Amino acid sequence: MSFIRDIGESLGSTVLESVGRAMGRAQERTSLPVDLLESDNAYLAVFDAPGATGRDVQVQYHDGAVEVRIDRFRGFYEGFEMRYPGRGLALDGRVELPADARVDAEAATATLTDDGTLQVRVPKVDAADGSHDADGSHDADEWEPKADDGSGDDGSDDEA
Repeated sequence: MSFIRDIGESLGSTVLESVGRAMGRAQERTSLPVDLLESDNAYLAVFDAPGATGRDVQVQYHDGAVEVRIDRFRGFYEGFEMRYPGRGLALDGRVELPADARVDAEAATATLTDDGTLQVRVPKVDAADGSHDADGSHDADEWEPKADDGSGDDGSDDEA
């Protein structure tokens, strides 16, 4: 009887692992959820970034859109074995800014918050004088996100 039980457990583990891998692949093919907000002086893209750390995240501004790539890693837990690998590890997201948006991509900032979101703030350019309200400049192609310092501030003014 233990032979049949062993086969059942093995089959169950194989099915769970296959389902988990399929779920992870599906998550990787789905774009990260994102909200795009607008104020008088900036756009704020808020991406879901669960389980990400600053070194996992790449942010770019390209062709009028904010693009995000998150390469997460699974932690190892001593004394545990993986039964259901269901989380996607390579996640992408993109949000287009309005076609008429005039922004200073070099002054954009990216902040990872404690609540699992990535906030990308892209300042607007004042059409009249070409100025913006940014505190510093960043490479237009890629920004390194800054981790939330836990101060409770939303991080929208923090530089990456």
